Amino acid sequence: MAHAKRTKARERAVQALYQLDVTASDLDEALARFWRSFEPVEREVREMAEELVRGVAAHRREIDEAIEGASANWRLDRMARVDRNVLRLAVHELLHRPDVPRKVVINEAIELGKKYGSESSGAFVNGVLDQVAGRLPAPPGGG
Repeated sequence: MAHAKRTKARERAVQALYQLDVTASDLDEALARFWRSFEPVEREVREMAEELVRGVAAHRREIDEAIEGASANWRLDRMARVDRNVLRLAVHELLHRPDVPRKVVINEAIELGKKYGSESSGAFVNGVLDQVAGRLPAPPGGG
């Protein structure tokens, strides 16, 4: 999948995760509602976005624990919703998508934080993800 499509899929995934965070509804119902409320995207983008959202949902406890363990003095419920969901997506990719280089995951998350979060979101996301990535075993091939 091309870089632009992966970026768009991550963007949609963060938006869907945000909506889920706000509504706390059933995953399938929330995704159906989410896709109805946005302009259509390519099938490939939609499939990747849904795969990411479902991955975050399936591993949410592990992801949230990793975020809280890496974010000094910040409980998850005190974080801005945008930051929290950008972090959830990125930590899911760091933990469960070893085929994606860590640097790519972190850089994309920083950009999502800057685009949708506050002025300090990019730096906050970067700091937390650096901590999470630093606690992971070295990736094969050094990526």
